Amino acid sequence: METGTGSGPGGATGERDAPPVWTGLPRGVLTMRRMLLAVWLVPIGVALGVLLGLFAGPGWAAFAALPFALTAWGWVLLGRNWRSWRYAERADDLLISRGVLWRQETIVPYGRMQLVEVTSGPVERYFGLAGVQLHTAAAATDARIPGLDPKEAERLRDRLTELGEARSAGL
Repeated sequence: METGTGSGPGGATGERDAPPVWTGLPRGVLTMRRMLLAVWLVPIGVALGVLLGLFAGPGWAAFAALPFALTAWGWVLLGRNWRSWRYAERADDLLISRGVLWRQETIVPYGRMQLVEVTSGPVERYFGLAGVQLHTAAAATDARIPGLDPKEAERLRDRLTELGEARSAGL
């Protein structure tokens, strides 16, 4: 059994009072999300500009700037959202924090975890990312950590499963 690493809990009695060691999401998540934003909105802007220019006149083609403005605005917001995601492993629970305007912090006790799975869709696999999904008895406390490196996701799954089994057995 692990007794303490640089990124996780060591089980010391005073550690509960210590501030958690937060881990942010890898930069690949931001790259993936920005790429998806550009892949969808830039062609829409080009198509809108061409169609409006041909059928409604050049003055109407200026409305094609709206998808490009939305892309620029989304680019900034995605960066802020990416910086807001973080998680911390403590002695008895996992903390997940996210949100820019509405900060949401989820605390999942290890003993309450029933299932921990690693998921990765086709786009995530292309960017070399995976997510960890935590399931508990109460559906409201299910949590997800998106966009991790697959090796980190597997390490986290194994660690959370091990800690969950130990806590649910009362060890």
